[in-house]
Amino acid sequence: MSGERYNPRESEPKWQKVWDERKSFVTANDDPREPYYVLEMFPYPSGRIHMGHVRNYSMGDVVARYHRARGKNVLHPMGWDAFGLPAENAAIERGMNPGTWTRQNIEAMKAQLKSMGLSIDWTREIATCEPEYYKHQQSMFIDMMAAGLVTRKKSKVNWDPVDMTVLANEQVIDGKGWRSGAVVEQRELTQWFFKISDYAEDLLEALDGLTEWPEKVRIMQRNWIGKSEGLRLLFELVPSAITTATSVEVFTTRPDTIFGASFIALSPDHALTAELASDNPALAEFVAECHRQGTATETLEKAEKKGVFTGLSVKHPVIEGATLPVYVANFVLMDYGTGAIFGCPAHDQRDLDFARKYDLPVVPVVLPDGADATSFAIADEAVTDPGLIYNSGFLDGLTVEAAKKAIAEHFAARSVDGKPQGKVEVNYRLRDWGLSRQRYWGAPIPIIHCETCGTIPVPKKDLPVVLPADVSFDKPGNALDHHPTWKHVNCPQCGGAARRETDTMDTFVDSSWYFARFTAPQAETPTIPAVANRWLPVDQYIGGVEHAILHLLYSRFFTRAMKATGHVDLDEPFKGLFTQGMVTHETYKSPTGEWVPPTEVVVEANGEQRSARHITSGEPIAIGSVEKMSKSKKNVVDPDEIVASYGADTARWFMLSDSPPERDVQWTEAGVEGASRFQQRVWRLMHDILALNEQPKETVASSDDNALGLRKVIHRAVAGIGQDIEGLGFNRAVARIYELTNALAKAKEGSPGPAMRAALREGIEKLVLLINPMMPHLAESCWEALGKQGLVADANWPDVDPALLVDDEVTLPIQINGKRRAEITVAKGTPAAEVEALVLALDAVQKALDGKTPKKIVVVPDRIVNVVV
Repeated sequence: MSGERYNPRESEPKWQKVWDERKSFVTANDDPREPYYVLEMFPYPSGRIHMGHVRNYSMGDVVARYHRARGKNVLHPMGWDAFGLPAENAAIERGMNPGTWTRQNIEAMKAQLKSMGLSIDWTREIATCEPEYYKHQQSMFIDMMAAGLVTRKKSKVNWDPVDMTVLANEQVIDGKGWRSGAVVEQRELTQWFFKISDYAEDLLEALDGLTEWPEKVRIMQRNWIGKSEGLRLLFELVPSAITTATSVEVFTTRPDTIFGASFIALSPDHALTAELASDNPALAEFVAECHRQGTATETLEKAEKKGVFTGLSVKHPVIEGATLPVYVANFVLMDYGTGAIFGCPAHDQRDLDFARKYDLPVVPVVLPDGADATSFAIADEAVTDPGLIYNSGFLDGLTVEAAKKAIAEHFAARSVDGKPQGKVEVNYRLRDWGLSRQRYWGAPIPIIHCETCGTIPVPKKDLPVVLPADVSFDKPGNALDHHPTWKHVNCPQCGGAARRETDTMDTFVDSSWYFARFTAPQAETPTIPAVANRWLPVDQYIGGVEHAILHLLYSRFFTRAMKATGHVDLDEPFKGLFTQGMVTHETYKSPTGEWVPPTEVVVEANGEQRSARHITSGEPIAIGSVEKMSKSKKNVVDPDEIVASYGADTARWFMLSDSPPERDVQWTEAGVEGASRFQQRVWRLMHDILALNEQPKETVASSDDNALGLRKVIHRAVAGIGQDIEGLGFNRAVARIYELTNALAKAKEGSPGPAMRAALREGIEKLVLLINPMMPHLAESCWEALGKQGLVADANWPDVDPALLVDDEVTLPIQINGKRRAEITVAKGTPAAEVEALVLALDAVQKALDGKTPKKIVVVPDRIVNVVV
């Protein structure tokens, strides 16, 4: 039997069928055991899983199987983030309905995921595109509307004039639509919003309590929320014939730099800008140009800082007789603060770039530590370091914080236009969540517009508002607008002719509560609160760091909104968060510069030199950099091919073993082959140890001490691997499994006696239990071969004998005149006199003494010995 190779092609389908038949991973809500909820971010059904999915779901499965073995009632569900523009685009290209394309992809990807042997409760499967899911989303929208958490207002948006739809900031690339390539425009549209800004402070403060989240994610969310305390400050306009306005209100976080102000800048969307542009063609064209660059903050940050002088000036508020020119600038946002700023070029890089371009004064007013006030000047970079205020009249000598307080008090005592000139205010970068999308393939917003009754929600008894299947994409824009009948409806209040809302919900809404729906996916209400409250928050959430902002922040808001509307009784959706690294691979190029997939390349090594050739033509292939797997560079590996060639366990093992899970992992053929060899090694080792225990007698006895030593290795491995998995240190757990396997292989050599055979049997049984979360198919096959009853999937995590974790011996380093020269191993607590005698007998010590008596021997019990010659 030990000569037979393990065959994953036979074993893996066999055990997957057994798990399905026995409903091994179906979770009951009324199970009295301690609940544990592990969830990986659900996939978009593109049609194929990729190696990033394999890594993500392998990690989650290890966590799920481990906690199940620990006796917990584990919830580990799976679903599909199934709405979105890619499906709509695919439908247009293929001449089919997005639902047909999406559901075909779900079936294909589900089969792929099942082939990985994941311990998923498929009875809880959901797809966000199904009416039985989005019905409840629509119901919660209506609840949130009633609770004042939904609003409808005009807003600046990125508009693609070819696709005729709103684009998210991330879909604007170099000022053009990511799909059409059309120059994006800014438009003002009436949109639906979730009032996430109402929760800005709560979302910010609560980050401190998310101690099981990566700090980098918490920092990213803090920055996105962007709390800033500053001053609203009124500048009095110098009277002018071109406007009747008398003042400009700015918001600044650096009022301490007011003596260094050299200009005022208005947003292109400021009301005063609009007034002036009506009679100023150059300004009107500049505003139009600004609108063409989109609304993305990143785009604005990278754009050249440009502006147009308005012809207006304001009175300097602290320098008598001085005035400041008023510009319209492309880097000032209307939806932050007041839509106007004062520029202090010396201490803000954007202001400095702008001032250099338009030859405006640059006056430093914060002197960095150690700088000389008589010679300090600003070059190409603004100074934002702390220091003392100077060149600032009555603020001179104050720290930045003290100056902020002093100037706020100064302006609070003065007035402009009958109002206090200055008022302290807190602002947030976070803006309300615009959820309207002019697309077909999304959850319909459950609203009816009636000329008589206004804007009213669809009665809940009429939910879901189902997308029509008979849509046409022969015109640009939203297919729901073009549908001949769907949008026409009778008003539920007056019975008159009305129309449905044709905007659909942002797909981030779908993914902002799916984790709650998993707790009771067949419920007649969005959640069963008592059930959701028992399962939530998710104990361990796993996914890519690219979702650190929008998905995670929106989910945190949505959970609070669900609490406000009675669907859950908690604030935070995810207790623990882990963001895994990407899967990478070498890139390859042909002599003509075309990307070549790894399956068509043979890589050969000659010492440290590596070369590559095409597998069929033999032409040389250039080996490029290691990059994230992507279709565009063809450096992808198909999970189906790996499963077919090596088995799912091999792919899982490699993904878990090669590098720390938070870092990128490089997929290599050699690494996968190594994982496959280890699988075979465990199989052979198990059979060898099984054969030893069937031998009728032993020819050479094995000491109990050796067996005890092996048992210590085994139990320490169990304890360490458990700690590693709980800490998501999968690669460390794998390393310990390698060490344990080596120890068992070494111990079985020769002719082990009864005590060692018993220790080996214990060791292999525990090894099988240890590999079960990572290589579950192999573990089941070994468990069966060992004659164990039941499935290893249902077995408990191996016990640890605490006594075997304690060292009863200690190795003491021996220093001679402060330098380490030898070591001895003694029983713990050995008296100092006995230690001294053993030390003096050592050859290294005898040689150093050269027949002399040591001046001193210092014994630190169980730690170290120092001999002074």
